Amino acid sequence: MPFIRDTLTVFRRQLRLSLRTPAWVVIALVQPILYLALFGPLLTKLPLGALDGSSGLAPAGSAAAYKFFVPGLLIQLGLFGSTFVGFAIISDWRAGVIERFRVTPVSRLSIMAGRVLRDVVVLVVQAVILVLAGVAFGLRAPVMAVLLSLGFIVLVAVGLASVSYATALIVKSEDAFAPMLNSVVLPLTLLSGIMLPIALGPGWLQGIARVSPFRYIIDAMRDAFAGHYANMVMLEGVLVAAGVAVVCMWLGSRVFVRENA
Repeated sequence: MPFIRDTLTVFRRQLRLSLRTPAWVVIALVQPILYLALFGPLLTKLPLGALDGSSGLAPAGSAAAYKFFVPGLLIQLGLFGSTFVGFAIISDWRAGVIERFRVTPVSRLSIMAGRVLRDVVVLVVQAVILVLAGVAFGLRAPVMAVLLSLGFIVLVAVGLASVSYATALIVKSEDAFAPMLNSVVLPLTLLSGIMLPIALGPGWLQGIARVSPFRYIIDAMRDAFAGHYANMVMLEGVLVAAGVAVVCMWLGSRVFVRENA
């Protein structure tokens, strides 16, 4: 199919550009690994019940702490790694790369899809490295949980990268795009319970946190790391992740095709 062929063509071009500067893949991992090393040990002193919702009052220990913390860091990696990709397309638009694609027979939608596919591959590689780093710090999780988490990362990356490219193509300015991202990403991060359990907060904060889709995704990932797969938490997480991906892809594709018409 022409769409698949064009998507793979754009993907290979974008992947080659990433491989020319592999340092960026490592740099993107610095922040979550620092959190893993410097913030993770603090969670080992929290009561076990604060992390898994039980009534346990004993310190959580390394295994339980990192089962709670690593899923949050994976979503943080996906959240930041996907939303900030729009800066690259602003640079390409300014350099005339997007204009040159317009005069080729390449599908307009493939220009976005190929980039998103590259972002998914990069994020999956980074996620695997982060999980291995977590294992070094004491994480113990079923293989199925890790695979499910990678699936969640793929859905998050597909959705957020699509809408990031579309938004960047609309604003066409780093000065406008950066504060726009910060005003959205920061509240989502804080309300998702990435660092600390939302259950530790007051009732009003827990109520507000329910509007963040990433809270449901993180809760599902944490249940998977605890060995729980067939429950309502997992179903909610899968439905929310798939719904966010579909809606963001639809919005991104509409904007992208219109802007490149």
